[in-house]
Amino acid sequence: DLGMEITLFQPFRDFEGMPEPLRGRTFDRAERKFDLMQEMGTDLVLVCSNVSPAALGGLDRAAADFHELGERAAKRGLRVGYEALAWGRHIHDHRDAWEIVRRADHPNIGLILDSFHTLSRKIDVNSIRSIPKEKIFIIQLADAPLIDMDLLYWSRHFRNMPGEGDLPVLDFMKAVAATGYDGYLSLEIFNDQFRGGSPNAIAVDGRRSLIYLGDQVKRQQPESALPVPAMPPRAAVEGIAFIEFTADEDEAPELEALFASLGFRKAAKHKTKRVTVFRQGAINLVVNTEQKGFASASYAVHGTSAYAAGLMVDDAEAALQRATALGAERFAQSLDAGEIEMPAVRGVGGGVLYFL
Repeated sequence: DLGMEITLFQPFRDFEGMPEPLRGRTFDRAERKFDLMQEMGTDLVLVCSNVSPAALGGLDRAAADFHELGERAAKRGLRVGYEALAWGRHIHDHRDAWEIVRRADHPNIGLILDSFHTLSRKIDVNSIRSIPKEKIFIIQLADAPLIDMDLLYWSRHFRNMPGEGDLPVLDFMKAVAATGYDGYLSLEIFNDQFRGGSPNAIAVDGRRSLIYLGDQVKRQQPESALPVPAMPPRAAVEGIAFIEFTADEDEAPELEALFASLGFRKAAKHKTKRVTVFRQGAINLVVNTEQKGFASASYAVHGTSAYAAGLMVDDAEAALQRATALGAERFAQSLDAGEIEMPAVRGVGGGVLYFL
């Protein structure tokens, strides 16, 4: 009813390369996973590379295990994706994971790529370009700040959205796009802030990061099959036109006195509204004491505060279109006679950003 589906069931751990009798038990576990998948209505499971001390190495041994797993999955109409964990016991490189998938030679066995696992180990992303797109079952994306620490701890506590860290996620995604991949992009993010954050805010932020990343790829590789909303190029910000404060009539004098002590002088006053401009050189500070409209509503919530800013850009309308394509909320309010609407979006903290 909500237009949602479960695209991936995960994780299935410690599968490949196990000695008997553990090997037999892993296939029993797989069948139970398959039962659950069918109840949930999803057809793809992620198998991450084995970290068990009991695991045996060998690409052919792992490939044989995956071929048998593929046979079992095919009987149920299911698929299996193999992912190389950066801390896997024997397999911690997507190139080895791909070789196992290739040797398994089964249509129901494919590869799952995770940007963190590849980039945290500084593996050459160009090795992805030669992988057939039909063998890439899903892409998982995450960025992270560059921190020298244990890979597992780094992954569990410091992942963030693409573009918010220091990893070359764009290079990773360009390599993926070069394969012709046009499937799902999954955000695989773990950090301590997310665990207590707003699900809605996190979802909006995540969607924006994917659109922005896809737009970057599309501009550098126009032939990319990634579905990306059309939007103007990034706006060039030429400066800050003004910062606007809201206050009531009782608090405004104190605010204005503060500006005067900082060297600002009263430069202009609106003809019909309670709006005053203070200026120092090219810096404009606006004090709005209107008792209606958004400024008044902002004061009711936040008190005296800087609630709006005007950005000088090369193309105001294009900046607005790009901002809304990236998930920003367009801002508009009723205008009095003779007023001109300025392109604007809601900003951080519920404020307003105007484009001039």
